[in-house]
Amino acid sequence: MMNWQEAAAWLESLGRFGSRPGLERIEKLLGKLGHPEQGLKVIHVAGTNGKGSVCAFVSSVLAAAGYRTGLYTSPHLVEYRERFQINGTLISLEELAALLTDVRRASLEAAGAGGEEATEFEVLTAAAFLYFATQKVDYLVLEVGLGGRLDATNVVRPEVAVITHISYDHTAVLGCRLAEIAREKAGIIKPGCPVVMAPQEEEAAEVIAAVAAERRAPLHRVQAECTVIPRRQSLSGQSFDLCISGRSYRDLSISLLGDHQVDNAATAALALTVLSSKGAAVSEDALRQGLAAARWPARFEVVLRSPVVVIDGAHNPDGAEALARAVQAYLPKRRLILVLGVLGDKDVPAVLRALGPLAQVAVVTRPASPRAAEPEHVASGLRAYVPEVYVEPEIERAVQRALSLAGPEDVVLVAGSLYMAGVARRYLLIESGTDEERKTGT
Repeated sequence: MMNWQEAAAWLESLGRFGSRPGLERIEKLLGKLGHPEQGLKVIHVAGTNGKGSVCAFVSSVLAAAGYRTGLYTSPHLVEYRERFQINGTLISLEELAALLTDVRRASLEAAGAGGEEATEFEVLTAAAFLYFATQKVDYLVLEVGLGGRLDATNVVRPEVAVITHISYDHTAVLGCRLAEIAREKAGIIKPGCPVVMAPQEEEAAEVIAAVAAERRAPLHRVQAECTVIPRRQSLSGQSFDLCISGRSYRDLSISLLGDHQVDNAATAALALTVLSSKGAAVSEDALRQGLAAARWPARFEVVLRSPVVVIDGAHNPDGAEALARAVQAYLPKRRLILVLGVLGDKDVPAVLRALGPLAQVAVVTRPASPRAAEPEHVASGLRAYVPEVYVEPEIERAVQRALSLAGPEDVVLVAGSLYMAGVARRYLLIESGTDEERKTGT
């Protein structure tokens, strides 16, 4: 059996394959493993932004309802273990190494002589199915990696499919038009399986509705079936009233911040309502407790208070615009120092347009990814919006520089890439002495 160091080295070696859409490799691999995915009850979640938060809400509520609930998400912030959780507890390194030993053996058999080896994401997804099947979870909340139709997770027949808000990202793979991207995301819709659709642009909504009708999949629209009335918001959380198909829930609370997170919570609540119609017992108490307990790090997360330090993994135009709205709502008229690092294959000018005008000072750094955009190039574009721009390629030094420039009443905003957010978050928590137990992978 491989130890964790050997397993991690193997995963790193698979990274050279990058992302290769298609289901043939994962299906062959799962066949060699005895198709562990077939016995799982799955809530399958696709979308451009918000899918991780919706997954966090759904899994937290199901756990509060007493179900043994698996959660598989990507990418991780700091370590692979974060992708494999049961009721909020991460897999151990020993368990993960053992799983990957089995998956490696099956992958080599599936590839055969001269065959095509599975990618890193396919290997991790197969390991997830094997883990959650072996652990006999009651439900698996499964986040799509990229797209939907050809994503490695799309080998399941879910209890409920969920499509969160769709916008422009990964356009080289998914297409440049919103309708094309929506069609790829709608690929998770299976014949007869109910689908929950978060609020969408009309162009995306029409595509999803057409695919659902074609596959005779009952379509539940958050905009049609949910009414949300905001109540209170602060840096400690927010509350709202929610009505779903005539049933009212007053004063629900969540710790995740931003109007978009209320939409995500409503999407999760509607998905749970649909799941309840298929036999899941989710009480109002479980819904309340689960929504309030849900955590999703590095999404408008306040990690320090003086100065206020916010970390957000916003990495595409839609996410950056949502982040900008949240900053203006929660932290208006505050001097802001932006720590920014972006990937070169994103729409960098659009991200700069959204986040640049918020800042009086910016420190540009390099995300921990081979796809990272050159900091000097990003800084050049940022100077059109920010009067004072510095470059610090090392993430920790960039955060240090920002903190040194901030007064106690100022705001430091770390954003642009999850690959950077995880490193910055770990550094800040350790430096502040508030590093958490690894229970939640944060």
